[in-house]
Amino acid sequence: MMQETTETEGAAAPAPAPLRGKTVLVTGAARRVGAVIARTLHAAGANLVLHYRSSADDAAALAGELNGLRPASAAAAECDLLETASLPALIARAVEQFGGLDILVNNASTFYPSPLGDITEMDWDDLIGTNLKAPLFLAQAAASRLHEARGLIVNLADIHGVQPLRRYPVYSIAKAGLIMLTRALARELGPHVRVNAVAPGPVMWPEDGVDRVLQEKIIQRTALKRAGSAEDVARACLFFATDAPYVTGQVLAVDGGRSIGW
Repeated sequence: MMQETTETEGAAAPAPAPLRGKTVLVTGAARRVGAVIARTLHAAGANLVLHYRSSADDAAALAGELNGLRPASAAAAECDLLETASLPALIARAVEQFGGLDILVNNASTFYPSPLGDITEMDWDDLIGTNLKAPLFLAQAAASRLHEARGLIVNLADIHGVQPLRRYPVYSIAKAGLIMLTRALARELGPHVRVNAVAPGPVMWPEDGVDRVLQEKIIQRTALKRAGSAEDVARACLFFATDAPYVTGQVLAVDGGRSIGW
């Protein structure tokens, strides 16, 4: 005898949305790793504020993509993070757009060589400003809202904040400072706000290219003997946002074991 079935029987279960109702600000969200982080957190139900500095078209396209999946769930916001006085307005934009702020992802970064002997004050201001100063002052601007939300800050550090990269001393210094900032903020903002960092290894090569021989040399220094992906970094951010309520002040290396295989 055939059994009667309901209309919903056999239907796919709805996708889990652990971040439904949460608002996330991702800096440098228009492209590359930042865009993948934004897509990943959006897929978990979050509303996204997509910060950009100059990639307006990419930010608008990403916002359109996310809003196509879930209407009125993403907005782009322009800001030069080196203009410290403008950072409170960026936080206010996120709050105004979605009614609060739950998670700040400090992803925006500048990365280029600064070999000793050729370092300029402009290099210092840019690399330290984007990778360290901006995350500090954004956290300060967001602190009260994150406190209200019992929120989270995720900083995008780098394994070269622990092991310096040759010819990149200023970048390495900036990321080392960001790791200490993560720990310091965890103490300053606890118990209501958690602060953690993700430290990627070789997950996405710079756009100006890395010699294939050097790429292979770097990969062979990892325990897993392969490069990672932006999705690996995004999943680490999602872990901190959804599955780590008792984790703060920690740095998660997403590097295929490179940091243990020098």
